[in-house]
Amino acid sequence: MKTKVKHPFIYFLIEPNVVLVYRIEIQNYITISDLSNLSMCKTFQFNHRDDFETFNYSEGKPDEGRAFYLNQDDMNKMVEEINKHIQKYRHLNGLGNQLGAVHIVTSESAAGSLRVGLERPKTVIGFPDSFSIGPLWKLHEKIGQSNRNEWLFENINYEQEDYEYENKYTNTLREIEDIANHVPIYIWYGNNADEQTVLRFFLYLLRDKTNEIFLINGTELNERFCATEEDQSFLHTSQIEPKKLRIIYENNKEEKPLSDQKRNQFHKEWETLSQTKEVLRLWKNNQIKGVPEYHYDPLIIETIEKLHHKQGIKDFIQTGSVIGEIVKQMNAYINIFFLEYRIRHLVYSGVLALKGIPKSMRHYSVKLL
Repeated sequence: MKTKVKHPFIYFLIEPNVVLVYRIEIQNYITISDLSNLSMCKTFQFNHRDDFETFNYSEGKPDEGRAFYLNQDDMNKMVEEINKHIQKYRHLNGLGNQLGAVHIVTSESAAGSLRVGLERPKTVIGFPDSFSIGPLWKLHEKIGQSNRNEWLFENINYEQEDYEYENKYTNTLREIEDIANHVPIYIWYGNNADEQTVLRFFLYLLRDKTNEIFLINGTELNERFCATEEDQSFLHTSQIEPKKLRIIYENNKEEKPLSDQKRNQFHKEWETLSQTKEVLRLWKNNQIKGVPEYHYDPLIIETIEKLHHKQGIKDFIQTGSVIGEIVKQMNAYINIFFLEYRIRHLVYSGVLALKGIPKSMRHYSVKLL
């Protein structure tokens, strides 16, 4: 697919004589679902392929009635091209004028809570992934990112459009790269394998930046500043409501920034993690521990046995209900999509019977054979 740029327009030659013109109107990075709408695109038709080099948006008339097909691969290439130019013009338009602190947190829901809870000005970056599961091998390099994407695509039902995860992941790396050098950076995390692992990844990505970096352990500080005797302990920052995040921040923002020595220690810990091959990690004794991917299989089987006992007559149980029961029993953060993956594995291995289509935990039921 040939492209050319005449800011704020990006031209894509999608057929021998058809051009799709995308207008960059915002500085936010996009994903394939944003492009699927195509409301920011116009289609033009001309007579000869050579005209693409001289084609000008302002001199043509949009072809409102023309229909065309774009496959997912082509749309993903377009998304990457658009985001590349958004990043270029973000820098040209003065990221050095960035106001307020930058807050980085694992999960988009936690990022949403921070945006609501903290006063402006601030920038919040939410990481759209869970590092308690999936390969970490060379993840700070393209080869490792491709390896992880492939594993997730083959095993985890994240229930989102193809390439959506990949787009969000790459966009988050861009946002971290875009952080201006003069603003303080706050990394939020908790006492669980997901956030402890991502904490080390974040610090490795930031290793060449001179910004002051502050760490906020949301789950610990919530216990200190916000929790009452009636409150349930939170296992992940995403579980903490916005007003409590604000209290935590106000009580922690005067802490000293991370020392160079401590930053280097985290860098080394990430380098060690990025050589591991496990696809499941736990937080045990204040350490990240890799365990076999079948670690939860006995718990899954035991839980289904208990649910069958409650039924009286063994019958199919919705997979979402099985996972909900497991989460209720656990006193630790657990990735529900990994549990669904292991339930499917037990089906394929002949341990469980299946009713329905396993495209998500809501669409099928299981029972012990």
